[in-house]
Amino acid sequence: MSIPAAPRPNRDFVTTIREDGSRLFLHPADVHGRWTSLRRWSGWLLIVVYLALPWIPVGGHPAVFLDVAERRFHLFGFTLAFQDTWLMFFGITGLGFSLFFITSLLGRVWCGWACPQTVFLEHVYRRVERWLEGDAVARRQLDSQPWTASKLIRRGGKQLVFFVISALIAHLFLAYYVSLPELWTMMREAPGQHWSAFVFVFVFTSILYFNFAWFREQLCIVICPYGRLQSVLLDDHSLVIGYDAKRGEPRGKVGTPEAGACIDCNRCVQVCPTGIDIRQGLQIECIACSACIDACDTVMDKVKRPRGLVRYDSPAGFAGERTRWLRPRTVFYAVLLGVGTVVASWALSTVRPANLAITRLVGAPYFVTDEAVRNQFLVRIVNKRDVAARFVITLPGAPDSLVRTGMDGAVELAPLAEEVRPLIVQIPRKNYSGEFALTVRLADEAGTFYLERPVRFVGPDKQLLDEDAKERAAAKLKESQP
Repeated sequence: MSIPAAPRPNRDFVTTIREDGSRLFLHPADVHGRWTSLRRWSGWLLIVVYLALPWIPVGGHPAVFLDVAERRFHLFGFTLAFQDTWLMFFGITGLGFSLFFITSLLGRVWCGWACPQTVFLEHVYRRVERWLEGDAVARRQLDSQPWTASKLIRRGGKQLVFFVISALIAHLFLAYYVSLPELWTMMREAPGQHWSAFVFVFVFTSILYFNFAWFREQLCIVICPYGRLQSVLLDDHSLVIGYDAKRGEPRGKVGTPEAGACIDCNRCVQVCPTGIDIRQGLQIECIACSACIDACDTVMDKVKRPRGLVRYDSPAGFAGERTRWLRPRTVFYAVLLGVGTVVASWALSTVRPANLAITRLVGAPYFVTDEAVRNQFLVRIVNKRDVAARFVITLPGAPDSLVRTGMDGAVELAPLAEEVRPLIVQIPRKNYSGEFALTVRLADEAGTFYLERPVRFVGPDKQLLDEDAKERAAAKLKESQP
């Protein structure tokens, strides 16, 4: 039985889609070399970090614990309350500018070395596939065979392992939001008791399984926008993986007169996970995985020719020019990243271990009695700490005649708890001269920090209040007369 030949890539269309629109499954050959080994070690390191973070306790919580139920985010011992989620803006924009900066310097190193799609596909799912079905030739041969019991067992077993791995990843991903002890409790109980978590794991497992078992490189080619952004982020001095056409062309077998270094063995095509021919130039499908470099270096070693026919270099370097690392694009991105880092550091420094919010009670903005003018507020205190804390409410700079009711003494809050209490302040009518500013201060008993919120003590116009007082006095006098 003949084995289907590997597809011949063409820059005019995507290799993995046939002319009739049907899907062509790729079976990239395995490759060994210095870059592959380094990428494999870095990939496993990233996987270990992902697996370990929910297990590592820092400050009484997992290293990364996004506690959505309690609206708390614990990041390496630093706790952010829901009120501090605006700080995520700096994290998201920082990741964006970092990606822009790194791409302008090192090309698509993120895609080939650190993207979860590549890391899990290349270092987990394809490892399992090669272990169960053999090398690329054996897998293509298995594709062309009719469905027999042997093929059904091998393909079915592979799909079962893929689904189990996807389920494990989905469960661990859920642990980032519910913690491992809570996840273990959910797993031992009936799905109906935690139906939302059960549905999430089922859906996420299905998505992972579909992606890594079938969709694969199509996510990078069809869905991910990063490949299209590279045309904007890269320039002639960005580091990419390319083919040295000056040295390699014209192609020819070993011993062919006047032939270049490339022997046209197509080994670089056979190992490419997206099915391109790197000799056709930089393409949107290239994820800079370096598999073609190791494949070509291995061939060059066998034919006793220098390595580097396919290598990391810039388009300028391949053209024989000097690569300029310092250029307006990289400087601009670095400045933006630096400014963002400074602003983010300042924003983080403003985070306090508690939060104070003051609102006016629903109803009339103020009340006037025979003796005083009264305002009523609602004070909300949030303890962001992981330990219990005691807080004190004061009114610094308030008039001496101002009388407060509520929030007397220290307020003790449990870890990550909140308290809502009324605060009533009033001033004698004789001391009231009109609206004035009032400051409400929240401080811990140790005096390590304080928060202040300005409010307005409102009331009637002083003249109207005096006229009202005269009318009240006249009415009382009239009532007292026989």
